[in-house]
Amino acid sequence: MRASQISSMLLAASVASSTVLERQNEGGFGDGQPIDGNGKGAPILGGTNHALDLQNPDNLGQQSTDNGVVPNVKWSFSDSKTRILRGGWVREQVVTDLPTSKEIAGAQQHLTKGSIRELHWHRVAEWGYVYAGSILVSGVDQNGQFQVATLEEGDIWYFPKGVAHTVQGLDDENEFLLIFDDGDFDAVGTTFNVDDWITHTPKSILAKNFGLSESVFNSVPSPNPYITNGTIDHHNVTGGNGELTGNASFAYFSKNHPLEKVPGGGGTLRIVDSRTFPIATTIAATVVTLEPKGLRELHWHPNAEEWLYFHKGQGRATVFIGSSAARTFDFRAGDTGVFPDNSGHYIENTSDTEDLVWIEIYKSDRVEDISLTQWLALTPAGIVATTLKIPLDVAENLQKEKQLLIKNR
Repeated sequence: MRASQISSMLLAASVASSTVLERQNEGGFGDGQPIDGNGKGAPILGGTNHALDLQNPDNLGQQSTDNGVVPNVKWSFSDSKTRILRGGWVREQVVTDLPTSKEIAGAQQHLTKGSIRELHWHRVAEWGYVYAGSILVSGVDQNGQFQVATLEEGDIWYFPKGVAHTVQGLDDENEFLLIFDDGDFDAVGTTFNVDDWITHTPKSILAKNFGLSESVFNSVPSPNPYITNGTIDHHNVTGGNGELTGNASFAYFSKNHPLEKVPGGGGTLRIVDSRTFPIATTIAATVVTLEPKGLRELHWHPNAEEWLYFHKGQGRATVFIGSSAARTFDFRAGDTGVFPDNSGHYIENTSDTEDLVWIEIYKSDRVEDISLTQWLALTPAGIVATTLKIPLDVAENLQKEKQLLIKNR
């Protein structure tokens, strides 16, 4: 081989090596580039949303354990169309936004002082969580029993399917999370607004039904406003078959219920299901605060898919759906997610300083989970050691109690 050929080959190898080193040094996942620093990947040269790439390094291939095809399980309320109304706004996530969310739909709703989410009912159950301000909820059931309750931050309500209800804002600004036990919440025949019904009923029938003049209904708004301005109502409701209280109450007051024990010491946990909120038979929930760098331990839910709303902070979760398929997602405040029925997962707080706060929702009467560590600890240690190829003494000393939220270690 000629010396000139050898020289050219060495030069080409040098250039290739230099290119790899440049790729490793010019950026990585932290810079929003799919480059792992070990010779894999290359910079994005085409169109991309760099801000989203920075927020979602795991979409760029950061986790080497990810594998196979896992459907998208994440949606941000910031990607939802916001409906602006007189007295507030609403934005939602339904199955057409996130096709994997079949059992649950969610929404954020805002009401100004005195504003009313007009009188209505649904063919599905409604669950709500107040995270700013205070509201008045009012509901009437099929037995002519009623409840009017003031809810503060951290309080919850639940209206079974078909129960007539309304919500009114009490503070200057009020906001809450709404949950419905059907992902296809926008389908026709799901929500029924009272003024919408009245304006599509002959006035002669209305007059006969209410024993009033037809002219009384001349000003009923059409189309229905959904949210409308109003003033705070101080009327006391009496009559009918009495007020709903105790186990029949539509309202859950957080101050009356203690937090759960968290052996792992990594945060706080509040379970709200039919054991603590008896009326809520189709929607169960957990309100979680996870400390910086803490971990919601590896687990799965045997009874339902898990829908999530992230309220504060930032974190990540890997979802394992079987058959070697796993995918990691990055979450931050305003995101929603859904972990498929029985899929294995964890949630990690990726912040060094800020708590991660989220709400878990299940279409079930109760919250159930199986801890991976507890399962292994309560299985014969020899079987565990043989299966995982780990030392026997390690298998013998696994935690037998659920840790739930694990402090950074």
